[in-house]
Amino acid sequence: MQKRRTFIKQTGILLAGIGLWPHYAFKKRPLKEKLGVCLVGLGNYSTNLLAPALQLTQYCELRGIVTGTPSKIPIWQKRYGIPDKNVYNYQNMDRMADNPDIDIIYIVLPTGLHALYAIKAANTGKHVWCEKPMAKSAKECQAIIDACIQNNVTLSIGYRMQHEPNTKKIIEWSKTLPYGKIKKVKAHVGFKITNPGNTWRMDKELGGGLLYDVGVYCINALRYTFGEEPIAVMGKHENTRPEVYKEVPETSIFEFDFPNGSIGDGKTTATQSVNLLHADCEKGWYELEPFQAYNGVQGRSSDGTLLNTYIENQQARQMDDDALAIMENRPMMVPGEEGMKDIVLLEAINESAETGKKVMLS
Repeated sequence: MQKRRTFIKQTGILLAGIGLWPHYAFKKRPLKEKLGVCLVGLGNYSTNLLAPALQLTQYCELRGIVTGTPSKIPIWQKRYGIPDKNVYNYQNMDRMADNPDIDIIYIVLPTGLHALYAIKAANTGKHVWCEKPMAKSAKECQAIIDACIQNNVTLSIGYRMQHEPNTKKIIEWSKTLPYGKIKKVKAHVGFKITNPGNTWRMDKELGGGLLYDVGVYCINALRYTFGEEPIAVMGKHENTRPEVYKEVPETSIFEFDFPNGSIGDGKTTATQSVNLLHADCEKGWYELEPFQAYNGVQGRSSDGTLLNTYIENQQARQMDDDALAIMENRPMMVPGEEGMKDIVLLEAINESAETGKKVMLS
């Protein structure tokens, strides 16, 4: 806990201070062969997944970093050839406004810090990529969206699964309905975690627990598999180890009511290993297992159709898709509004779990 508090203090974050950052006019840039990406936060995901993936991309490349840990700087500079002028900390990252090397600022911080730094990134006039979940609240999500609109920059949320080809087939089937009307969808993600450790994800304010970390994959999957939005939410939290899960739920179970009586069954848990997206339809079924994984996403259907298209790197595909959309002035595949919808539903799950009542959505 002390490390998390120190991190918050070092980054100088108080969300109330968001409006104090300067607003820069968006400068139109000449066409480039590749867009420069600056990673904000050099934790595990940036270090072991995004930075290596950026070595595989066609339309973007790693050009800058933001870190509060000086000891990491020489390691990253040596590994990726990042010049001194493209190295920033949390207090001076607004200076990127005047750096033509940087086109995109990718926020890869604990969830509780997303709003502050995504808004700060937007205020530099650079395009913003924000890792999922988008923010801790729908109010924060809207603040990020507003900042990007105000600064005339694009915003994309890092849902890599929507760029993954087998998942895209599931999304396509929500429109074409090859197995008839979709009646029920199950989206469960869980890990048998015996000792979660003292990580930021276990902090209620900074991380929010499994529901924020991987539960948004389940929420998002229920929405894109049906291809529509739920009209009501019922949620429940369970905790068999309150001495371990002191601030966040160990298990979250939720049910979405969709139009025409269809049901979405969601679950995220630290008590069992599960990674399944399954759709029951009028004329058959289909599923992905695992549906949320860094690699190996695959599935099948009731008529023997296999969903097993392979791509080398999900993160590289995601970042290339988003970079190309910026270059061609096309809408983002996963815009801020998409990320916000999941947080609205997540908040409804928590409200239902707290009150024991179904939450109706307008």
